[in-house]
Amino acid sequence: MPVDLKADCIADSAGGLTFDLNVPQGTGTTWSAALVLRLRAGADDTGAAEGTDDEVRLPLGPNGPGRLRAVLPSTVALAEGRWHAFADLGDGVDPRRLLPGVNDLRSLVDRRPLAGIGRLGVRIPYATKLGNLALRSWLRGPHAEAGDILVAPEGLTVTGRLYGASPTAGAHAEARARRAGLDPVAVPLTVDGPDFRFTLPFEELAARWRHGSEPWDLWLCPAAEVPPVRIARLLDDVPEKKQVFSYPALSVPAADRELRIGPYYTLDNDLAVRVSGPAGEA
Repeated sequence: MPVDLKADCIADSAGGLTFDLNVPQGTGTTWSAALVLRLRAGADDTGAAEGTDDEVRLPLGPNGPGRLRAVLPSTVALAEGRWHAFADLGDGVDPRRLLPGVNDLRSLVDRRPLAGIGRLGVRIPYATKLGNLALRSWLRGPHAEAGDILVAPEGLTVTGRLYGASPTAGAHAEARARRAGLDPVAVPLTVDGPDFRFTLPFEELAARWRHGSEPWDLWLCPAAEVPPVRIARLLDDVPEKKQVFSYPALSVPAADRELRIGPYYTLDNDLAVRVSGPAGEA
């Protein structure tokens, strides 16, 4: 019976990852041995982006007794999505799923890349529901990193930092409804170099509510010649922010009823706002 293989992961501040596999002593490898990353196909994945592959092979080499090492440099582009990790020991056996070992992700906490970076790559290892090793990857350029979030009666105040672009005159933030037929809500930015701040009035969203629970996605529009940038929180060691970062929903009057409005992170760690009607109202 094959022995379960575990991989310890060490992250560096540039976005690279080192994988150290624990294998039975005496395990031999060939020149073709590799740690294999495969992009998961699913409803929430869009497939490999231009210039990236849906399978990446990282050479495995000895790193002491009972240890093999593979390195994923920050310069290797991984498409956005979830990547499953396998070990191919070059022994003719199909690659086997890796189990997570010990992660050292300290360098990801409050990571601060250079603001002028053209394209930002983020990779965070995690354990799947079945207990296997996987990576959550983002590849964005430009990128608007969400920082402090303040929920107050007058609205939502967001501070953050823009990477890969420079705000110009007329730069603003937008809340865009996922429901068709609604114009975006635009608010001005306060800018200090790459850092930005804006306040989104809740009354603007409440006035546009129609029924049920209506999500609005938050975007940054830095310049006329730069496409809008999704606001997200990526630069830390938490792969799924929605389960960790929780914000209150406040009661906001609208016409003849009270609505509940509050921010949240999506499954892709993008920042959004939910406007909900009274409980039980469709």
